[in-house]
Amino acid sequence: METSADVAQPVTQPCPECGAQVAFDERYVNWCAACDWNVDPGAPDPEPGRIAAARRRIARTYGDRLAAEMERSGVTAGPVGRDAATLLAYGISLLVHGGTVLLVAAGVLLILLGRSTGVLPAVGVLMLGLAWLMRPRRMRLTTYTPVLHRADAPALFELVDEVAGVVGTSGVHAVVVTTEANAAVTTYGLRGRRVLFLGLGLWEILSPQERVALLGHELGHFANGDTRRGAVMADAMRALVTWFSMLAPTSPIGLMDRFVNAVVFLPRWAVYGLLLLLDHLTLRASQRAEYLADMSAARAGSTEAAVALMDRLLVCVPVEDHLRRESVAAQMKGGPGGRAARDQAEDGLWERLAGRFGAVPEREYERLRRVAARRGHSVDSTHPPTHLRRRCAATFGPFAPQVAYDPPRAVALAGELAPARAELARRVIRDLAR
Repeated sequence: METSADVAQPVTQPCPECGAQVAFDERYVNWCAACDWNVDPGAPDPEPGRIAAARRRIARTYGDRLAAEMERSGVTAGPVGRDAATLLAYGISLLVHGGTVLLVAAGVLLILLGRSTGVLPAVGVLMLGLAWLMRPRRMRLTTYTPVLHRADAPALFELVDEVAGVVGTSGVHAVVVTTEANAAVTTYGLRGRRVLFLGLGLWEILSPQERVALLGHELGHFANGDTRRGAVMADAMRALVTWFSMLAPTSPIGLMDRFVNAVVFLPRWAVYGLLLLLDHLTLRASQRAEYLADMSAARAGSTEAAVALMDRLLVCVPVEDHLRRESVAAQMKGGPGGRAARDQAEDGLWERLAGRFGAVPEREYERLRRVAARRGHSVDSTHPPTHLRRRCAATFGPFAPQVAYDPPRAVALAGELAPARAELARRVIRDLAR
């Protein structure tokens, strides 16, 4: 018979700031819920670069304002509108693409008409090279593996189709499975076919209904029409970022370096200003699309699952660290038993990941939520702050799950994803530490 002495008692210690009792767990940060002592002992680790910093500032401003606006209005669905700002952004994007066309035309003319000079054709070739770097690009599935099509995973595509029907769009043509703690949707090829990127680093730590909510969020981007994800806008922004990087000043060694830096100074900051203007014009619509995608997640998987999904996003960086540690530990086991140890590490990798992050206590999630609110944590520099997304998703509803992830479906999906899980586990253990 178990006695009270056999039951492990939680260890507590007084808070050095307010004296309240603080639960002690050596696996996690010790902090005080009463006064927030030590709630955020680490330093923020934002995306580097001037462009990302500017986008973070805009994202936080729009995120707070837009979250309050959507909570007041009660908007839960509908495509993002084409207002004056969006139309102006499209106009600027077309001008950027027009500049690429002018580079091509000028380069061809210099090559054809300047043969006798010897210099002009060289300039023409340089212009064509720049135009090639700025060209619109379509994603190719051939660069990714593993890729699942409908014949490879009928149960998975059936789930995607069912979620798509709930959020008001159609399914995808392919699913790319990755090791990342992330998920995304985009289009590929000249015909603009749809593809879902499914990161096992995130998928494996989610509960069944949280997985449905994740699919609802990603497919919600197709339903709600995020302008920044469109080919015209995305290619224009990528071209401007490329120009900004190419015009970066070099360390001045001689007089020529100083002269070149002086020449590119104004064009570089003109490009930066244009990129910042595009961000201002499109970020409100883009963030509204994120909030609407969160609403799609709640409608498909339930409000509870959508809110829990936001909490899971707070541990995505530790997920990647965990996979890296698994890889390093396996690589360090050399000798005759090294290969067997690596095989064993591959076999249970995703189960260990799920167990590790399934055991994160609510107290740690609460700390991460408070840290997110302090830092303005977001998935990247263009997303609204995660704590605002969580608050907004919890405001509407409550929605009951419209798509079920029952045990038979779970078994079928596990079988279809098994080859991809094995291949990616092998990739993590053998390649991630290098």
